[in-house]
Amino acid sequence: MYLTSITLSHNEHVLMRSKRRWVLSTFEIEENLSGPFPKLFTELHNDQHINGATKFRIAGQGVTEDPKGVFTIKERTGEIYVHKPLDREAFSILKVQFDVLDLNDKLVDKTLYFNVIVIDKNDNPPIFNPKVLNVHIPENLKEGMLPLSLTASDKDEEGKDNSRISMRIVSQYPASPTFFLESLVSMQNSLVSKLGFTGCFNYDKVKAYKILVEARDHGKPSLSSTATVNVFITDSNTHAPVFTLPKFNAQVNESENNKEILRIPVKDQDTPRTPASRAVFTILKGNEEGNYKIETDPVTNEGVLTVIKGKDYEKTTLAELEIGLENEEPLFLCIDGKPVNPVPEALKNYSTAKIAVKVMDVNDPPVFRNKIQKVYRFEGEEPGDVLYTPTVTDEDSDPANIRYELVHDPARWMSIDPKTGKITLVKKMDHESPYVHNSTYTVIMRAIDDGEPPATSTGTLVVYVGDKNDNAPHLTSNTSVMCVNKVDRVTVKAEDADDFPFSGPFTFMLGTDDQELQNLWKLEKSIVGTETSLIRLYILPYGNYTVPLKIVDQQGVVAHNVLQVMVCDCEKGDVCRKPRPRFFHLHIAAIGILLGALLMMAVLFCSCILCECREKKCVQNDYLQSDGNQTLITYNDEGGGSLCKADPQILISLGTEQNEFSPSPSNYSGTIRTGTFQPTLVSNGLRGRSDWGTIYGRSTPFIRNSRNSLYDTVQSGLTRALSYNIEDFIKTKLSKLSMEQQDYSEYEPCDYSSEGNNVNNVSLDKLSFHSTGDDLDLLQNLGPKFSTLDGICRQVFKEKNINL
Repeated sequence: MYLTSITLSHNEHVLMRSKRRWVLSTFEIEENLSGPFPKLFTELHNDQHINGATKFRIAGQGVTEDPKGVFTIKERTGEIYVHKPLDREAFSILKVQFDVLDLNDKLVDKTLYFNVIVIDKNDNPPIFNPKVLNVHIPENLKEGMLPLSLTASDKDEEGKDNSRISMRIVSQYPASPTFFLESLVSMQNSLVSKLGFTGCFNYDKVKAYKILVEARDHGKPSLSSTATVNVFITDSNTHAPVFTLPKFNAQVNESENNKEILRIPVKDQDTPRTPASRAVFTILKGNEEGNYKIETDPVTNEGVLTVIKGKDYEKTTLAELEIGLENEEPLFLCIDGKPVNPVPEALKNYSTAKIAVKVMDVNDPPVFRNKIQKVYRFEGEEPGDVLYTPTVTDEDSDPANIRYELVHDPARWMSIDPKTGKITLVKKMDHESPYVHNSTYTVIMRAIDDGEPPATSTGTLVVYVGDKNDNAPHLTSNTSVMCVNKVDRVTVKAEDADDFPFSGPFTFMLGTDDQELQNLWKLEKSIVGTETSLIRLYILPYGNYTVPLKIVDQQGVVAHNVLQVMVCDCEKGDVCRKPRPRFFHLHIAAIGILLGALLMMAVLFCSCILCECREKKCVQNDYLQSDGNQTLITYNDEGGGSLCKADPQILISLGTEQNEFSPSPSNYSGTIRTGTFQPTLVSNGLRGRSDWGTIYGRSTPFIRNSRNSLYDTVQSGLTRALSYNIEDFIKTKLSKLSMEQQDYSEYEPCDYSSEGNNVNNVSLDKLSFHSTGDDLDLLQNLGPKFSTLDGICRQVFKEKNINL
């Protein structure tokens, strides 16, 4: 088999077959072939065609792969045709596949792969990236290279003339100074160059340049493109500033400070408000003492002359200043087309101006020889002591005409003589005064002359106040809480208003030799310092305790203080617990019986009221006399009634079988008022048994050893209540009380606004109540009717499953 190639390029290649194998070969085709199409590219032959092969087939790039539609083959003859031009920059080589098939489309020989190389043509010019460049450069830039680069590249085949580039300046406008190109990097298909210049720029004449640069390849035919470079010039300091006038005049009052006295205008041909035109002023002469300063106004570019330290008219009446002027940016000069750098001093030609400053005479203030005077005194010295007499001079006024005033004397301890300035002590000084700081007391005085206008100056007197031991030590707190459930001591702290060595450390002692006090308290062994501890020696009952203390400072000054100590059981912190509510413990059975009795008495009371109201129509105007009705009444039967407005009061004795007037503290009385049970301690100043008789206007015996005493008391109260209206009775009692106050001494007003200092008072917190639940034998024999009631109550409790 063999393959014939048609001449479509400069080279021709023949395929040879060996041992029935296809031999790989390469074809060449020029890019961008001109038409008409299709064109015969090559012809394929195979010896298997004689032995039954019927057709040829091709595939791969240019046929079934991109770029598709380039090649086709005639199946019978093996002729290959080209249908369109190829672009080498898109596909530089194509891989094509050939096959031979029999009548059954079966391969009769192995597949041949060969390459089609696309031959390059110079069809791409060099391209700039970017095509337009803008650059801003200052006018004073030295000749040489500009800060920009130009880059051009060519898409044609690398390493060939078609992609080798040259670059040149085609034109520039304006023509001066001269620009040139310098190649930096030359690669196979690109070139990088920099733009430079020789000479000087002149912003006043030319502010922008336009340069056209060409890039050309070396192919045949040669192709090219251009780029435009725009160079913009920014202004530089090429003009020195100048003063508008050669001489200026100003005036200033003597001793006047920090005041603007003159504004100096300037001219500059450079661009305003740039470093090239912004003025910089310098005082060249006349300011050796530093009396003046000159600055630049950033808006107007004027020089602002300010006096910062006033001149004395008596010494200077006129000041001559010489001012220099230049710009923030150094001056740039170009001579004969060449820059001069650096500029010689002779060529700078800086402008100068003279300023005459006239010093005006004004009234000078008085002058204290000593602006600050220090004196030393002790506190408590007697008034009349002369502390200080100032020495004051005045160049414009007679010192005899100067008057003096106190400006600052916060404690008003001083006085000043308005003619001489003599400062005298008028009150005793106190080292512990809030106006004394670090043992110093400051007084400020003022001297005023008789000028027009009057001038003033001030002087300061610093008095060092020495301390004396004029304060006794004292407790920082006179009260303290001792939590017996936490600690057995309290901290005692002392302080002294005096300074060292007239204060602490202190010596603490008990303030009395009372043996009883020393048996209760003691101070801890280390009792010298600013604090100590007060320790209880025994468990103390709750209450307030007064402990006298004696405190002695370093110099032996003794102070007697009293510390109030609250002894209690504490909660969180040092806060005493609130007193617990007082209550009785009664057996459940006793409570049930009492409730039943109260219920029965309430029913009887309501029945009596109802009957009495029906009988007397609830009207009663007779008042009960204090002697009462002496008729004997049987009290072991139910009966009797009450007025409809009666207010029953029931007395119950729960004590044991003792004499009525026994002083034992265990005697108690119980009060049941409108359904409440309130125990009252008889032996502690509260209301006793003998007081209850006054409730009804006469004495009522309270017999303890009788089981019917409860009934007697109740019946007595109910019987008396039947004979009078309770409201009228109250009015009568109040009227009687106002006339016979001597008979009711227990109701006389008492003053409770002060707790007092009586240490023997017993705190109410100490009161305790003990249960009488174990002494209820009298309730076991209350009569048949109470037994019946007890049985009824017990039956109800049993039916309702109530366990007492």
